[in-house]
Amino acid sequence: MLTSTIDQAHYRTVMGHLPTGVVALSGITPDTDHPCGLVVGTFQSLSLDPPLVSFSVAHTSTSWPKVRAAGQLCASILAAGQEPICRALSSKQPDKFADIDWTPSQTGSPRITGAHAYIDCHITHELDGGDHTIVIARVLHMDTGHGEPLVFHQGRLGGIRQLTAA
Repeated sequence: MLTSTIDQAHYRTVMGHLPTGVVALSGITPDTDHPCGLVVGTFQSLSLDPPLVSFSVAHTSTSWPKVRAAGQLCASILAAGQEPICRALSSKQPDKFADIDWTPSQTGSPRITGAHAYIDCHITHELDGGDHTIVIARVLHMDTGHGEPLVFHQGRLGGIRQLTAA
């Protein structure tokens, strides 16, 4: 068995060199009918046949259990300029959607207005991934928006062109 001697701070620094998209995962909490959500930077295409996506959520997330309870979610790929939405959904405030404009997607999940793209999903599997849960979801509906995606890179949020020019 291999043992890890990787320093966690160094791990985060090195992995921070990989730019990631910023994706808002949102659902409707079944017991309250209120929108709930969180942000992930690990969203990716997994399979074309069947159409599947995957993402990871920290075990410590208090928002994921609310989204999971809905059984389905809308993944809104945030657009450049939507940093305030990212910050709101990353916060611990009780009503994260208080200042977020959204409309129901085809499945009724909150679809963030102005998102670069959206993907409606049904949660199919959860796997152990260390201190995270790896989630696999089946794609039900999807479409694109406009502009550039919001990107996270080395602790900064911005559009692709902004990060390239820096």
